[in-house]
Amino acid sequence: MGKSEKSLLIKRYASRRLYNTETSDYVTLEDIAEFIRDGREVQIIDLKSGDDLTRQYLLQIIAEHESRGENVLPINVLNDLVRSYTTQATSMVPDFLSASFEMLQKGQSQMMENMARANPLAGIPGMDAMRAQQEAFLKAMTGGMQAMNTMPSSDDSAEVASDKGDTETESEEDLDAIKKQLADLQNKLSKLGK
Repeated sequence: MGKSEKSLLIKRYASRRLYNTETSDYVTLEDIAEFIRDGREVQIIDLKSGDDLTRQYLLQIIAEHESRGENVLPINVLNDLVRSYTTQATSMVPDFLSASFEMLQKGQSQMMENMARANPLAGIPGMDAMRAQQEAFLKAMTGGMQAMNTMPSSDDSAEVASDKGDTETESEEDLDAIKKQLADLQNKLSKLGK
């Protein structure tokens, strides 16, 4: 998401219905969670009082996911969070959590870059779809944190591959190696399916 993109404004009416000001329609908590997973910043305002209710609704979304068995927060972390409200550490906890999630996101980004570089199949048609599945998997595993946009495109991978092999012989050998690896992967997949 670009920094210039403004927050999506959601207004809560007295009836507790949530109204998306961009699309002029009502939304649910799941819709708001989807906006956030897609990288949008969301602000929820009470129409009558003007109070910012964003934190309250984000916590409600997290509580609903946790109650459905989508446990991202271990019990010991939840206990520590409860304890932090009654200690002097309250002022340090938000900065610590923010820094921890930032490190996690950077680590995931680096992991995706390393996977792309180490993957000899990156130039094969259809690998973009596999890369998108990998990104979606990591996004799902982290509860929809900021999308990883650091993966090189297949065009970048093709340029790297073409720089490495200048002669036709090397290209043919590379293609043979890729075909062999693809056949091995297909064999492994067929064995998993049995």
